[in-house]
Amino acid sequence: MFTQAPHQRMSRALAKTLGYRALMIVITVAVAFWFTGNTGEALSIGLVANLVKTGTYYGYERLWDRISWGVNPGE
Repeated sequence: MFTQAPHQRMSRALAKTLGYRALMIVITVAVAFWFTGNTGEALSIGLVANLVKTGTYYGYERLWDRISWGVNPGE
């Protein structure tokens, strides 16, 4: 199940991760601001939560890139 090499370069996975997380920071800060009404608290919540999630997503993405299940050969 884990014998296949990754389908994408590490730099591509990292670029995808950072782009996605930037979008999620904006959404998290907006929602936190809506609940708290405080810009500083909203930024803190958004940045800390997404810093942790960025590393988690990157590792998850790299793990799935090595699993051949559901991937057509030659792609």
